[in-house]
Amino acid sequence: MSTAAVVLAAGGGRRYGMPKALVEYGGSLLVERAVVTARAVCDPVLVVLGARAVDVWRQADLGGAAVLANQEWESGMASSLRTGLDGLRGWPGRVDAALVLLVDMPGMTAGALERMAGHASPDALAVATYDGVRAHPVLLGRDHWAGVIEAATGDEGARPYLATHEVTEVDCTGLADPADLDVPPPGVPSAP
Repeated sequence: MSTAAVVLAAGGGRRYGMPKALVEYGGSLLVERAVVTARAVCDPVLVVLGARAVDVWRQADLGGAAVLANQEWESGMASSLRTGLDGLRGWPGRVDAALVLLVDMPGMTAGALERMAGHASPDALAVATYDGVRAHPVLLGRDHWAGVIEAATGDEGARPYLATHEVTEVDCTGLADPADLDVPPPGVPSAP
């Protein structure tokens, strides 16, 4: 099965104080980390940019990834998810499923993505769990893309669609750290 990655990196990072795609973490930008992790497992890798997209495009090494611009990024994460899935629908060649990753999860690993990709199929709906709690990545089979696009609004992403469908929970406990960076760690100032 061909599994793509959609890296959602368009947000302005209101609580963080800057777009998270431009946050440096462990010697690289968060968006670079996400692309490297995704490329280890997925092909193609699409990165959805929005806030300060030109700055991200200029500063980040996004080699091996296709970049999509979400003009409606301020309306919430759902618009980025729609942009990414629309991009995959028009992708040359067959893509059976998409792993949706958030840019602000630096603890994501190829191991977690591999476990999720093992469930890929056109009719797949799966979510990673960590100690029984649902988190990311989320696996969306091609057969569900149109429904997810239609249901996604605001900052909800695929949640409304998943709530009305049978979803496979994939235990990724110990494979990745599901924590996201909503605010700068103590002692780390946010950049302008």
